[in-house]
Amino acid sequence: MSHKRVKYALLLGAAILCMGTRLTWAKVAGLADDVPLAPGMHIMEGYLPPAWAALWFAATLPFWVLGVRRLKQVVGENPEARLLLGLAGAFAFVLSALKIPSVTGSSSHPTGTGLGAILFGPLVMSVLGSVVLLFQALLLAHGGLTTLGANAFSMAVAGPLVAYALWRGLYRLLPNSVVVFLAAAFADWVTYVVTSTQLGLAYPDPMGGFLASFLKFAGIFAVTQVPLAVSEGLLTVVVFEALRTNASAELRTLGVEV
Repeated sequence: MSHKRVKYALLLGAAILCMGTRLTWAKVAGLADDVPLAPGMHIMEGYLPPAWAALWFAATLPFWVLGVRRLKQVVGENPEARLLLGLAGAFAFVLSALKIPSVTGSSSHPTGTGLGAILFGPLVMSVLGSVVLLFQALLLAHGGLTTLGANAFSMAVAGPLVAYALWRGLYRLLPNSVVVFLAAAFADWVTYVVTSTQLGLAYPDPMGGFLASFLKFAGIFAVTQVPLAVSEGLLTVVVFEALRTNASAELRTLGVEV
């Protein structure tokens, strides 16, 4: 990567990290105390029964194992990819930390995993996304350790799988910007569908069972998540186009068609 391109990428990453720093300071300083904390995404600490928490850890574990292997392979074959890995991780960290209130006291946020899934594939993103979730649980009290497996499965596994499938299936058929938008938006929506499924299974409605509970949670999230996913898709297109302009050789090295 040329000096000019490295400088541009570092400036872009610094801007993203500054956004995250501002958000973190607002929480520490108590400026966001009027925003209610709630069992939205990420699922908060202690909200899932132990059996369900353990089940989602078990479901996510194979992706972590394969993801670490794939991550080592990517870094070994392309040492320059570390910069893009950092950018993808920072992008996911900042976007998924931007909680906004949803109806009935829940919360919604972007996920930021579509970009990393396009660049590195879903296995690598399962690791990056899980690290993001771990940092948020420890530093921002967003999510939790006991619910890390469930949150990772929805945001770091399911969302990136859908994003990568859309990218690989459509990038030869549609303009890149359109496919990037669809991949990022659907990764976001699928994350919330999976989260609604997790909550519906853990807390079925006394009368209507799982389906009624799932529809309740999904309906709550949909009010804010539909426009959020559209916004995330547009922002991901902007970042991807910047990478196409300034790091096209590195993208081709990763197998990303530009």
